[in-house]
Amino acid sequence: MIYASRFLRLVSPYLRGPDVTFLQERLLESGVSYETPDGVFGPMTAEAVRRFQEMHQLQLDGVVGPQTWSALGGAESTGALTAENGSVAVMATGEYRLQIDTERFVLYVYKSAQLVKTYGIAVGTPQTPTPLGDWKITQKALNPGGPFGTRWMRLSIPFGGYGIHGTDNPHSIGKAVSHGCVRLQNRDVEELYEMVPIGTMVKVTGRVQTSRILRIGVTYGADVVEAQRMLQVLGYYKGDLDGMYGPATAAAVRSFQADKDLVVDGIVGMNTIESLHMHYDEALGTRTP
Repeated sequence: MIYASRFLRLVSPYLRGPDVTFLQERLLESGVSYETPDGVFGPMTAEAVRRFQEMHQLQLDGVVGPQTWSALGGAESTGALTAENGSVAVMATGEYRLQIDTERFVLYVYKSAQLVKTYGIAVGTPQTPTPLGDWKITQKALNPGGPFGTRWMRLSIPFGGYGIHGTDNPHSIGKAVSHGCVRLQNRDVEELYEMVPIGTMVKVTGRVQTSRILRIGVTYGADVVEAQRMLQVLGYYKGDLDGMYGPATAAAVRSFQADKDLVVDGIVGMNTIESLHMHYDEALGTRTP
């Protein structure tokens, strides 16, 4: 698994969304960009990301993954993002808290310790899970559009552009299909958006899934199959998806590591799995938050 949200990068057509707007605001605050935030990840944003990465001695790839997100910080920043029509989000009042159950695909709304509403949701896949923990809503935006649906509420997770939002794929609700964000039906997220203010606490619960370090001697596993699948799509692995971490898989990993300026050891650790996911998403044209 990897905590990354979606990888923000320069692709055609350009990525758009409130996560891009937040990134651009942080780049502006960091002094590496003079671009007015517009929610579009174009060449100027990519160049500003590279300047930021150089400043913080990160890999200069212009891609915003977990390490770059963490360096950007801003998990505690609060505010209402400007909507397409020029208005801003109106903060609600009341003592609310949210609980997100990633196993039951339910979001619970509590007011003054009383359960007042439940909503069906979609959450992250096992490979890109919704991070468990105690967070809070730090930003809100009206009508972000596309895969974000009609409303967006950013969560204070420091290592990605995670949020609670609507969807352009209503049939995904009740499934583990996102890149870590929490999706609601648009009618539901609109109701929730008006109900809860910025600063609302959000507890995400579920089953903790740990990642193994993959190397020769790891005999079998779905995580090995997943690594083989990504390597196969990227053109490095030619064997069967058998879940066996043998010499052929290790050789494919070493070739990938050499091409991506990683430590060439044939071991799939955190840096290698992050790079694999990033390039796999790029190869598939993944744009899902």
